[in-house]
Formats: sequence, C-alpha cells, structure tokens
Amino acid sequence: MKGPRNSVEPHGAWSPGLQKARLYELILQDILLGDLAPMQVLEEKALAARYAGGLAGVRDALGRLAIEGLVLRRPRVGTIVAPLDVAEIEHAFQVRLMLEAKTAGLAARNHRPADLPAILTAFDGAEEAIAAGDFRAMLAMDLAFHRAVAFATQNPTLARFVVSLQNTATRFWIWQMEKQAPDEQMVDVALHREMADAIAARDPVRAEALCAQLIGQPPSASEPEGR
Repeated sequence: MKGPRNSVEPHGAWSPGLQKARLYELILQDILLGDLAPMQVLEEKALAARYAGGLAGVRDALGRLAIEGLVLRRPRVGTIVAPLDVAEIEHAFQVRLMLEAKTAGLAARNHRPADLPAILTAFDGAEEAIAAGDFRAMLAMDLAFHRAVAFATQNPTLARFVVSLQNTATRFWIWQMEKQAPDEQMVDVALHREMADAIAARDPVRAEALCAQLIGQPPSASEPEGR
C-alpha cells in the first residue's frame, strides 16, 4: 500500500525489486564514478537502452536524482549530470560533520537485530575488490553501509537527508580513493568495520567518533596554502 508512511521506509516506493529502483542505483553509481560525466546530457531513450530498462523507470530515476541534486533539468537542453561543484561538496561535508556522526550514535542506540547483518557484512570482499582496483564494488559497499546505518536509526526522515548528503560527498570520496594506495584504502575499510562493531555493541560515543573520522577532511583541506 502506498502512502506517506510507506514512502519513508528504507525501501517503500523504491523497493530494490522495482525497475525504477534498479535504474536509479545504476545511474547513481555511474554518476558517482564519473562514467556519466559532469554536464553530460542524459537522453532518456539512450539510458533505457544502456541499462535495459523502460522509459518510465528512467524518468522516475532521473526525478529522484534531480531531487538529490545529482542531475539538473535545463530548459531546451534536457537533463544533465550536475557539475562537480567543489563548493557544494564542501557544504555537504560541513553538514555531514554535524549530522552523520550523530546518526551513527543514534544507530548504536536504536538498531534492531535485523539491521545488523547489512551493517556488519557491508565490506565483505573488500580485500579482493581493492586488490582488483574495483572501484565500482567499493562504491556499492560504501553506499550499502551508510544507508544501512542511516536506516538503523529508526528515523527514516533523518535517513533520507543523510543518504542524500552521502551521495553528494561520495563524488569527492571516489576521486580521493582513486589516488590512494591499496593499504590506505584498507585503513578506510577497517574504520568502517570498527564503526560497525561499535554500533553492534551499542556504543554511541565510539560510533560517533569513528564516523567523524571516516568523514575526514573537506576538499578545502587539501588546497595549497594561500589559495
């Protein structure tokens, strides 16, 4: 049954079994990885063919991505991939520092037993993915982990905001990860796993601290002095 309550559940109107949900995930990942480049025009028929989906599902997926700010609707141009705006990513990092660490703490307090498997196993296979340089697999793991943590708060309104912020900031994270050596990537995976353990142990203080460490530094922190 559709309605306000269903629409804020972890899946609700976007259950993974639905075509529009599958298309959303595929388009999202290609945007985050840069396979759909910033400012690229997205033609619905071409996307439907690329992802073996229907036009209605593609439109729904693009509508959701537009709400999240990852695509833009331009008159006489159509739908384009949003530019990689460093200022916007900077703002997303600032809000994540205020919001997402608290989210981890809330997940530690409020999670249900059914929430834990998705959190604890999100990075299974990370070693193999890093060895293979499989950034798509690592992206899928990271998205799954942070979404699972967000919905473990039992506050779906908060979860929606956190997931949207995560998607924006992930464009910078992917760029940063591509520059890291495998051992540096494993440090990041280890932090995720420690955070998962803290949530499972109902330790909100440690979960918040580890999440803040995971969020790391905004793009401006890597700019040369004097700029």
